[in-house]
Amino acid sequence: MENTLEQLKKYTRVVADTGDFESIQQYKPVDATTNPSLIYASAKDEKYSHLVEEALDYARTRMHSHQNRLSACLDRLSVNFGMEILRIVPGRVSTEVDARLSFDVVGTINKARLLIEMYELQGISRERILIKIAATWEGIQAAATLEREGIRTNLTLLFSKVQAIACAEAGVQLISPFVGRIFDWHKTNRKVDHIAAEEDPGVLSVTEIFNYYKHFGYSTEVMGASFRNTGEIIELAGCDLLTIAPQLLSELESMNHKIDLKLNAEGAKNMQLEKISTDEQMFRWLLNEDAMATEKLADGIRKFAADLVKLERLVSTKL
Repeated sequence: MENTLEQLKKYTRVVADTGDFESIQQYKPVDATTNPSLIYASAKDEKYSHLVEEALDYARTRMHSHQNRLSACLDRLSVNFGMEILRIVPGRVSTEVDARLSFDVVGTINKARLLIEMYELQGISRERILIKIAATWEGIQAAATLEREGIRTNLTLLFSKVQAIACAEAGVQLISPFVGRIFDWHKTNRKVDHIAAEEDPGVLSVTEIFNYYKHFGYSTEVMGASFRNTGEIIELAGCDLLTIAPQLLSELESMNHKIDLKLNAEGAKNMQLEKISTDEQMFRWLLNEDAMATEKLADGIRKFAADLVKLERLVSTKL
């Protein structure tokens, strides 16, 4: 009998949620995704020091002020990790825009264009890159502009249906709803230690978004992210993509649990669902009404920004 990971790959595109190349080679995902936390963790590892040194040299030779060098070094480092990942995976890599630009439409657009230009100068087609942007109202508007330019986007830190609908209407390529962080919030607020996978609020949220997209014919891909256990993953078999950390990939590989299709695009087309349109006022109000989504979006931006600051400190001393 095939192991659980092999079965899952028949229903869903498996993506590696890591900056560690050895893990990517081991589990053979189609795509890979990174974020400031993963880049920071990998950049501290001696085996990736050559990527850091190349980024430092790149910044030193092109920029004069320390701040400009620092910014150029971080951008180059993200691209260097992305380049290495693309040598392993056959599909795409997600590279994240500075989280501190989460409420800056123009800044996000300019940073995304710069990252794409850096990849293209290295001979990488933009079709293989997804620019990760926080799913704020401003981030979604920036993504809409970028998509019209042929720059594909991955809207991250997504915790609510209204964020998902706004992303789909903006024509973004892919969204990353955060299953585990939704689970964490509800576990804390319910004051419980466990929630069964089939009742997991993160799983239910992704299922609702998936069914909505397929019912109304949106082309935006759904990639479940931020998992806490294999049960959540198994309950989302059939989702377009699932991005999974190496530890959980290892657990799935060692399991022989039979997987059934849980999310069915054809079945979703026959559901009775109401279509919702979102303008800025509606978006902000519905997000505000969702305490979990409001809190986790803000918390996620702060954490990614904090890890970016740590990365800056790491490379700043070397500049």
